Amino acid sequence: MAARGAQVRSIGRRALTCASFLLCASLASCEGRPPASKTQPAHSTPSDAPAGPGAREDRALRQARERMVRDQIAARGVSDGRVLAAMRQVPRHEFVLPAYRDRAYDDSPLPIEAEQTISQPYIVALMTELAEVRPGDRVLEVGTGSGYQAAVLAQLGGEVRSIEIIEELARTAWQRLSRLGYRVRVRHGDGYAGWPEHAPFDAIIVTAAPPSIPPPLEAQLAVGGKLVVPVGEGYQELVVVERTADGYERRSVAPVRFVPMTGRAQDR
Repeated sequence: MAARGAQVRSIGRRALTCASFLLCASLASCEGRPPASKTQPAHSTPSDAPAGPGAREDRALRQARERMVRDQIAARGVSDGRVLAAMRQVPRHEFVLPAYRDRAYDDSPLPIEAEQTISQPYIVALMTELAEVRPGDRVLEVGTGSGYQAAVLAQLGGEVRSIEIIEELARTAWQRLSRLGYRVRVRHGDGYAGWPEHAPFDAIIVTAAPPSIPPPLEAQLAVGGKLVVPVGEGYQELVVVERTADGYERRSVAPVRFVPMTGRAQDR
């Protein structure tokens, strides 16, 4: 555990040196969600395993994805081999608008539906590494967006559930994940309260910044589970919370810029 902590602190230092590459509120509007008026039933993709890029995928896209992992992710300190392999496998070009397909592997967020964006590849990989997802882990994502982060988590073998406060995004993400063969349950609703009927979770990833860590999400962690969440108003930090037998351990990893979590988070 001490060695793992040292690795996380090292990642944090490297992240500090490249904070300018992290998401900013003006570009990464998918990191926040407007309040939901209702909660709809979850959808589940039908297949038992992620499809990933098929044999007919354009060679140039595969090469672009390899460069993305090498130059944007591994070069900045993400070193978990399973995370790097998942980032190589998940076809990010399937999660962006057709007009931006040729920029899918750029080092930046890109527009998606509902005037939102898909997150920068590096921040997806960093948060995934910090969550330490293992095959069979029960995983919750708050903020589905395009579905890309959920696909990466499913590629790692997680049993993934994702909550999205924008109904249009919840619907299109589920359709996309289903088409690609990723087994992910998607629900339209406010993720502040988590998904208690399926708790506890081994990992929770939040893609918007609440003013403080949501107590319901901490409470839904399994012992040994990790919550990865950007926290703060104005100045924000990426925080990892680990639940222990005696309570919670929290550590800051790096300064980040996400737009605020909306919905119930703003009532706190």
